[in-house]
Amino acid sequence: MAEKKKMKSEASSSNSNSSGGQNSSRAESVVMDVGRRRSSCGYCRSASHTSISHGLWALSLTVDDYQALLDRGWRRSGCFVYKPEMERTCCPSYTIRLEASEFVPTKEQLRVSKRVQRFLDGTLDVRKPEKVMNEWSISGGSCSSSQNESANCVAMEFSSGDHEEQKNQGSEDLLFTSNVSFQISAALRQAKKGIGHVQYSKCSTEENGQYPEISPKLIAEILARHLKEVPESCGLSIRACNGHINFYSTGNQNMYNDIVKSGTMWKQLPAESGRKHSCLNKIFVTSQGKRRQLEIRLRRSSYDPEEYSLYRKYQLRVHNDTPDQVSEFSYRRFLVDTPLIFVPPTGDGTVPPCGFGSFHQQYLIDGQLVAVGVIDILPKCLSSKYLFWDPDLAFLSLGKYSALEEIRWVKENQVHCPSLQYYYLGYYIHSCNKMRYKAAYRPSELLCPLRYQWIPFDVAKPLLDRKRYVVLSDFASLTKGEPLPPTTLQNHMEDLHGDLFSECKDDVFIHEDVEMIELDSEDSDVDSEPETSSSPPAAAEDGDVGNILIGMKSLRLRFKDLCQAFGSSERRYMETQLQRYMRAVGAELSERIVYQPDLPLTRMQEIDE
Repeated sequence: MAEKKKMKSEASSSNSNSSGGQNSSRAESVVMDVGRRRSSCGYCRSASHTSISHGLWALSLTVDDYQALLDRGWRRSGCFVYKPEMERTCCPSYTIRLEASEFVPTKEQLRVSKRVQRFLDGTLDVRKPEKVMNEWSISGGSCSSSQNESANCVAMEFSSGDHEEQKNQGSEDLLFTSNVSFQISAALRQAKKGIGHVQYSKCSTEENGQYPEISPKLIAEILARHLKEVPESCGLSIRACNGHINFYSTGNQNMYNDIVKSGTMWKQLPAESGRKHSCLNKIFVTSQGKRRQLEIRLRRSSYDPEEYSLYRKYQLRVHNDTPDQVSEFSYRRFLVDTPLIFVPPTGDGTVPPCGFGSFHQQYLIDGQLVAVGVIDILPKCLSSKYLFWDPDLAFLSLGKYSALEEIRWVKENQVHCPSLQYYYLGYYIHSCNKMRYKAAYRPSELLCPLRYQWIPFDVAKPLLDRKRYVVLSDFASLTKGEPLPPTTLQNHMEDLHGDLFSECKDDVFIHEDVEMIELDSEDSDVDSEPETSSSPPAAAEDGDVGNILIGMKSLRLRFKDLCQAFGSSERRYMETQLQRYMRAVGAELSERIVYQPDLPLTRMQEIDE
């Protein structure tokens, strides 16, 4: 454990040199191999350590080496670089990318851009409550305070005319719609462990002795049923539709207009007497005609107190983190520290004007920071790492908007750097509904986990519908009429027996906050159950461990040139470690990246001397 902490400290301290770029003594990649890692899964919520990956602590990384690692399925979290063991892990994570010049926005994506533009122009009619419940439970269809003090606040947003697709058939006068049911469902799911159980309304039924899952559709029906009395007196009607709550005009439009002009609606909802907290909500209308200015700044990765304040607000309200989970230290380690060596612009068409490295893209509206995109700009791509935004502006879908802006940035900078062609969206997990939004940026490609070829998503999707782990290149060859590689179709479509989750002496168990999972809060919080499946392990690439570049303090030597310095037991140990490392990073990168061995410091000094 002490050795692992030492590696983390060295990686973090080296970050200042790496981000400094020109101040670095040499442009080389140096890593420490920590081997297989097991942790609980943030996607399928597995209680056991079923998330399995290979990890490296990066003391420094050149942008070319990190680009090559991305194209082998790796990804970084701060200075930690990890790669899922696809045939073993519970939720296989496929690297997904998009060729920016080929991007065709969907109607929904265009709608997001127009919504933001209307907000900036002052023509977007936005309504939101002044106060919402701090705690939730559903009992008899009414809102009340829960005894669980750890329940989290749920934000409600209403936007007029932005969800036309949610209209009931035959309705022509939809005034506005609310997606609050999805947010309540997500909050209840997060608080489920602390609450223990949730009572359902009379409209819910028991199935096999257990209550069904709290779905947004059920919550919408409950809320709509118990909100009818107040709006009907104001000339409105309420109906639930596919988890949304729709508000329609019933003909008394003048009364509705008078209420809107007064600036308040639903001064107080009916609440049972004796409740500690009542459901008090106010809706106000944003003043029309006020124009706002959007500014987007691209800055090198560094600590910014304003960014940290926004990040803390986002994590507490959107991801329901506790205050101690959102420390400045964890923020720095996750989103500020970087091993990437900055490459300044050269002006010769090989580097964009901002340079290569790690950046924070800030979004400011009227000078106020509202979102931050953490990105890496590499020789072939912009790699999107994380985004946090102001929860008060959730109705703007800033996650989707920032993705469109990042794609636009790649297109614009191709003029300055022709090699910069792709937009990497991180990992795609087909079994996790929160990740499926990434495939909406079309036409996208998934990385084959065995042969590292890029396969069109349309080819991969029907295969992933049937099985979580698939060697995508085999089936791509099949669709082109080419003969299959040695790994056959039958091998991949039949489950092989064997305990892939058995303990291994090389496994490293980690605390789950080492790798922070990127979950988009704009999508519904519905994750599928984990399944146990297996496929043939990835074949080792041709390579000689003797050619791996070893770093011993100031020395850089091939392992074959160092063998005589090791004893027989040390040599066998090193050969085993290097074979595992070469399988993970590939033969070519293992000969280029400096491998710093996990040996006692005194022994390394002896060899160095």
